[in-house]
Amino acid sequence: EQLGFVRKHPQTRRYQLTPRVMRIGYNYLAANPLIDLANPYLSELTNVTTETTCLTEADGLEMVYVARFISAQFVPVHMPIGSRIPMYCTASGRAWLSALPDAEALALLRASERVAHTRHTITDEAALLAELNQARQRGYAVNREELFLGDMTLGAPVIGSHGRPVAAVHIVAPTSRWTPEEAESRLGPSLLACARSLSNSVRAL
Repeated sequence: EQLGFVRKHPQTRRYQLTPRVMRIGYNYLAANPLIDLANPYLSELTNVTTETTCLTEADGLEMVYVARFISAQFVPVHMPIGSRIPMYCTASGRAWLSALPDAEALALLRASERVAHTRHTITDEAALLAELNQARQRGYAVNREELFLGDMTLGAPVIGSHGRPVAAVHIVAPTSRWTPEEAESRLGPSLLACARSLSNSVRAL
């Protein structure tokens, strides 16, 4: 409270966060070289696909939004910078997991509280491992309405200099505009090209 990060509500007297808390997050975003590096690639990916594109980084069992280029088209779910999503049921999370050694990915899956957010959410361990294996083979992962209805995403890992993932790029492909087959055939190649180019740039740092 003395530092100005929390204050008491005048009526309830309960503590609440103040806007000063955002200074910490802003400093992280401003000092993160990966975000500056990724922004032109995300911008180009949005221009090419006309869909919203995002960059996420891993934190524990979640992926955190750190950059986003919003399409002019309708997006079913608003996910501002700083939003957190579970790894196991999202394209960016599975993309990250697919780039890890098998044992490490399995440990993260087992540590996750695998909740069925929608009727489409995959929670079974064997089925999730099959999704990761498929993501490794094609280079990107897919989430088909597993976290939010109407929301489909394709995500690919960004690989750093030590061969480990440093982030994930994903494209939002609403089911109101895309079928899974169309999204993979038309958006997948552009996503892969973006992730590979960004990975090459990261490794060149």
